[in-house]
Amino acid sequence: MQPTASLLQRQQQSMVASPQLIESIRLLQLAHAELHQYVERELEKNPLLETASDDEGPVGDASSNSERDPQVGAGNNNVDGPIRAGSPDRVGQRKSQRNTTNDATGSRPAPEEFVALTETLHDHVARQIALTAFTPQERLIAGLLAADLEDTGYLRVDLSDLAGSLNIREADVERVLGTLQQFDPPGIFARTLSECLEIQLRQRDRFDPAMAALVANLDKLARRDFQTLKQRCGVDEDDLLEMLHEIRALDPKPGNRFQSGEPQSIIPDVWVMPSPGGGWHIELDPETLPKVLINQTYFAEVSRLTAKGSKDQAFLNECLESANWLIRSLDQRAKTILKVAAEIVRQQDGFLEHGVDHLRPLTLKTVADAIKLHESTVSRVTSNKYMLTPRGVFELKYFFTVPIASSQGGDAHSAEAVRHRIKAIIALESPKDVLSDEDIVLRLKETGVDVARRTVTKYREAMNIPSSVQRRREKRLSLNGDKPLPPRTHDGSAP
Repeated sequence: MQPTASLLQRQQQSMVASPQLIESIRLLQLAHAELHQYVERELEKNPLLETASDDEGPVGDASSNSERDPQVGAGNNNVDGPIRAGSPDRVGQRKSQRNTTNDATGSRPAPEEFVALTETLHDHVARQIALTAFTPQERLIAGLLAADLEDTGYLRVDLSDLAGSLNIREADVERVLGTLQQFDPPGIFARTLSECLEIQLRQRDRFDPAMAALVANLDKLARRDFQTLKQRCGVDEDDLLEMLHEIRALDPKPGNRFQSGEPQSIIPDVWVMPSPGGGWHIELDPETLPKVLINQTYFAEVSRLTAKGSKDQAFLNECLESANWLIRSLDQRAKTILKVAAEIVRQQDGFLEHGVDHLRPLTLKTVADAIKLHESTVSRVTSNKYMLTPRGVFELKYFFTVPIASSQGGDAHSAEAVRHRIKAIIALESPKDVLSDEDIVLRLKETGVDVARRTVTKYREAMNIPSSVQRRREKRLSLNGDKPLPPRTHDGSAP
C-alpha cells in the first residue's frame, strides 16, 4: 500500500486557562504581605484604582462575605452550636477597639516602633575592631574577616584564599584571626564547634589535656558514650561529670545572643474566637485585606473628554476591566479563605476546646469535598496563611495531619496528636524505667493508638529526643546530682 498525504478536519473541546484565571489562582496562595505588594503595583499601573478609606471597609471584608454567601457564615458544630462568620457589628466593634489608641491624626503606631534598638553581632565586632591597635594592613584583614562572620559567630572562609587575594602571607591572616578570637562574646570567629569550645575554655584557663581530649571527641559526647570518654580523657567518673558540667556552661553558638535583624511578627489572616451563643466566631483580619476602589468620577470625567474609538478610550476601558477584575478576585479570595477556615474549625473543634490530644486527622480532600472546592484550591488557600485561636497562632497547614489507625476499632488518631503523646510518655518515665521504642508502642496501644515501632522511632528523632540508651545514661547522671545533657544533633552541635 502506497503512503498518501491527506488533510483531515476534526473538532474537539479542551479547557484553556485564561491569563486572568491564572492570575486569580496565583492570588489565592499569596501571603498578605505579598498580596499588599501586588496591589500596590496595580495601583501604580492603573489610574482608576485608588486606596479606600477605613470607613469604607476593605474589599472582601469578612462581614460582607458572610452576608453574600450563607455557606461561609456557616456550618453546624456538632458540639457547641453553630460556627459564625464575622458579622458587621463584631468587625466594627473590633475596629473601634483598635482605634481607641489612635492619635488626633487617626494613625496608630505599630508595636514594632516600641521595640528597643539592639546591637547586632557585626556592630559589636566593628566597635571592638575600631578600639584595637591594628596596623592599617591588619585592620583591612580584620574588616574582611568580620564581613564573612555568620550570625551564629562562626567564620566560614578559607584563610589561604583570603591571603592570596591580598597578596600576603597566610601567617599574617592567622595572626589577625587569633586576635579576633579574643573578642567578646567568647568563642566568636571559630571555624568549628571544637574550636569554639576551645576558645572559651582557654579564656577560662580550663583547657588542660583532659579537656582537650574531651573536646576532640565531641562525636562520643553526642552519642553519650561516657565509658569511652573516660578512657580517652584518662579521668574517673566524678572528674568526667565535672568536665561535662563545664562543657554545658559554654555557648556553642555565641553569636545567637545578638539580634540579627528586625523582629519578625506573624500577622494572622483569620481570627477564631468563642462565640457568646456557643460555637466559634470566625472572621478575617481587616488589616490583612487590601482596600481598593474604582474612582468612577475620574473615569466618567476622562471618558467625556476622550474621543470614542480612540486609543485613549481603549486604554481607559482596559483599565476599567482590569480594576473590576482585581476587586472581584480580591473579594473571591477573601470568601474562599473564610470558607476554608470555617470548615477547618468545624473539623478541629475538639482541638480548639481541649488541645492537641484531640486534633483529628484531616486531609485536603476532606475539606475540599465538604465545601465543594478542588483539592488544589484548598492547598493554595492554606499556604502561608495563619489562624489566631484561643490556643495560639497556627499555620492552616498545621491542622492537616495523616491518620493513624486505632487499636480499638474507633476513630483514627492524627499524627500530631500521636507525637504529642510520645513526648508526654517519655517526659513521665522514671530513671529506673526508661522506655524503649517498643515499650512506647505498647503504651500507645493501651490508649488506643496502633502504631509501628519504626513510626515511633521516626517521630522521636523528628522531635530530637535521644534513644532509650542515651536517656538512661542522662538519667543516671541526673541521679548523681548533675543535670542531663541537652539533645544534640549527629555532628555534636547544639540544635
